Amino acid sequence: MITAPESIQYSIQLALAPVFLLTAVATLVAAITTRLARTVDRMRFVQNELAANEVLSEKLKHHYESELIEYKMRSRLCTLAIFFDVLSGVFISLTVLELFLGQTAVGIQIHSLFAIATFVAGIIAFTISLITILIEVIYAYRSTSWHHPYV
Repeated sequence: MITAPESIQYSIQLALAPVFLLTAVATLVAAITTRLARTVDRMRFVQNELAANEVLSEKLKHHYESELIEYKMRSRLCTLAIFFDVLSGVFISLTVLELFLGQTAVGIQIHSLFAIATFVAGIIAFTISLITILIEVIYAYRSTSWHHPYV
């Protein structure tokens, strides 16, 4: 027979298991945010160069304009990845809340299917976020200017 303290301890252990996934979610949000910030900084630099510098060669202007298109796409991919990562965090948080309340709250019986659904939705959203950031990384590599026109 499980006593009240043992029941509470078990409930906390059960509810905290998905919290490790929340750590991964938070870490990925931080990494993607850094990528987005670097992309936006570079985009601002290129925009300022195009606006302020009238002596740029046509080759460099064309290069900067194509860079802006690439950075816009990368920014969109990063934003989409952040969206799905945060959505994953919300679903996992709901899972933790449901597991904890389902085990401890007297008289509150939330169907366990809700916990399964939110956990699966969280994993799916996290996977979509990972795939999106992978696409962004591949796109960033492929769009790298290996032969930057300096003239």
